[in-house]
Amino acid sequence: MKRILIAFLFLSCTAFGQQTISKELTYNEFLGYVKKYHPLVKSANLELSEAQANLMMARGGFDPKIEVDFSKKQFKDKEYYSILNSSFKIPTWYGIELKAGFDNNEGVYLNPENTTPNAGLTSFGISVPLGQGLFINQRMADVRKAKIQIKLSQSERKLQAVSVLYDASLAYFNWKKNFEEMKLYETYNNNAEIRLEGIKSLITQGDKPAIDSIEAGIIVKNRALSLEDSKLKLAKAKLELSNFMWIDNNIPLEISDDLVPETALESTLQETLKTNDLLQKDFSLDTHPKINALQNKIDMLTVDKQLKQNMLLPKINVGYSYLSEPSYIDNYRFEDYKIGLDFAFPLFLRKERGSLKLAKYKLLESEFTLALEKTQLSNKISAQKIEINSLVKQKKLAKDLVQNNLTMLNSEERLFTFGESSLFLINTRENNLVSAKLASIALENRFYISNSELFKIMANPD
Repeated sequence: MKRILIAFLFLSCTAFGQQTISKELTYNEFLGYVKKYHPLVKSANLELSEAQANLMMARGGFDPKIEVDFSKKQFKDKEYYSILNSSFKIPTWYGIELKAGFDNNEGVYLNPENTTPNAGLTSFGISVPLGQGLFINQRMADVRKAKIQIKLSQSERKLQAVSVLYDASLAYFNWKKNFEEMKLYETYNNNAEIRLEGIKSLITQGDKPAIDSIEAGIIVKNRALSLEDSKLKLAKAKLELSNFMWIDNNIPLEISDDLVPETALESTLQETLKTNDLLQKDFSLDTHPKINALQNKIDMLTVDKQLKQNMLLPKINVGYSYLSEPSYIDNYRFEDYKIGLDFAFPLFLRKERGSLKLAKYKLLESEFTLALEKTQLSNKISAQKIEINSLVKQKKLAKDLVQNNLTMLNSEERLFTFGESSLFLINTRENNLVSAKLASIALENRFYISNSELFKIMANPD
């Protein structure tokens, strides 16, 4: 009878306290919520929309423009003057501007140079910059930079989304780690309570000394203390994870108690993060968002440098307008025209040369940063691959240690049933098993984090 009681005392421990899992929140499903609803991911998409709006604004510099200037003076029944100047301008890409105008001026005291035929005067002309502004000007530079800014925003959107997904992944892994630790402490706390009751029965029958109940009670209290601490950590981990759970209309969610982390995460993690492909083949940095972002910044600085170089040229604007009365617009008289020439050139060009040097320095600095970033990314990827492969080996060793400690505990329990062991040795074996399982859980968590860090380095959220 005594041996049956002792055998029941230990063999029933492993099955006690198991609960039915109501619903599993898989890691892939969790990331889907974050990608679709998290506010920071949405704000990253807004940055792309802002870049597109900036491009629209920059293209506005080439919009056709209608201008009308009318002034009239009437005093003591005399019309001093009535001046109407209207024009329609079409800016073109290479700084050339097309212009059509209509002037109609009259009055007693009208300036003679403003005199026009009774029907008015039409003009059709062109303005061409022969120095500054021919091949590049501020309007052209703004449009080029705005187009590059869209590509830059796309890269930065990916980087921001990856950063959010990485933080969300850490929160999920922490939740899973604390959940598994809580379940572990819960199981062995139940074991300790069953063992205490069994020891008390054996003491009552006179088969065990009374001091064994004290030792069993100490184990129960230690297990209860560890369990309570793990429940606290799990509650905080749930709240941290809830920061990343949102639905439509920016409504936050809270992780309920019936949700549990994915059990088979170890087998699906690398496929979800797409790190399995990277571990098997080399990764090209040419499409990396961070490299693309730096390259886009270099392209924008190159446009600035070209604009500054153009400022070294003299300002030479040549204009020609064909003049005609509206009634004779079909009869070309090329001898009726208006021409103009504007010229300006600073003698020392100190401002322009200084601006060009600054633009070159900024461009050179960005090129250095790009070269450094490529090297760092390449080394980070290599280091992360080594770490993941090492953690795979460590996890196998940790599982072997768990199995070995479990075998030692089972052996010690069998010896105890024959009276050849003690409760102290049982507790020692069990403590070693708990420590080995905790170490295995910690290694699994490091494996998850290491894969998520590789995912962050790859920066491919799609």
